[in-house]
Amino acid sequence: MSALSHWLSHWPIVLFVVIGVAVLAPPALAQTAKLPPKPVPHAVGPKAIGTFENWTAATNKEAGQTVCYAFTRAAASSPAVSGRGDVVLTVTERPSGRDAVAISAGFAYAPNAAATVVVDAQPPLEFYTAQRSAFARDGHAAVQAFLKGRQMVATSPGPKSGKVADSFSLKGFNAAYAAIVKACPPGKATP
Repeated sequence: MSALSHWLSHWPIVLFVVIGVAVLAPPALAQTAKLPPKPVPHAVGPKAIGTFENWTAATNKEAGQTVCYAFTRAAASSPAVSGRGDVVLTVTERPSGRDAVAISAGFAYAPNAAATVVVDAQPPLEFYTAQRSAFARDGHAAVQAFLKGRQMVATSPGPKSGKVADSFSLKGFNAAYAAIVKACPPGKATP
């Protein structure tokens, strides 16, 4: 038997081996070749300015502009609400708006609910609600009250019935507010 006739009699096996090598070789070669890792772009997110007693100040990019905010979590809430998320008071400075004051309630408000905020013995401040947040009708007045106060109490309808009261410490607010105003000064769009 000649070599050619021997090869022709075994051609299905030869073809199978050739196809197997062609299919399996590239992944095997790729596993042995070490390519440098692709650089991972840095995630854009909040950048801390600092912690000022019970308040934290930070910046973040929003639509290409720097936004500055100071926030604190509720020191106490009454009554306890099962499954409630974080309760956070935030003051935000944007190039397009100053002294935006919001409370994240940790639950969804009923439609057309309102919240009342009292700072120490000062006159109450009105907040309107939308979904899970309450917003100061007059953010500038709220900030001025915070600057003079020691404690803020927000009273609002609870998720089922009754009232919920959340108290926030204003200790450190003045320094946190000064830091966000310095990082996002009024009248200037920041890059």
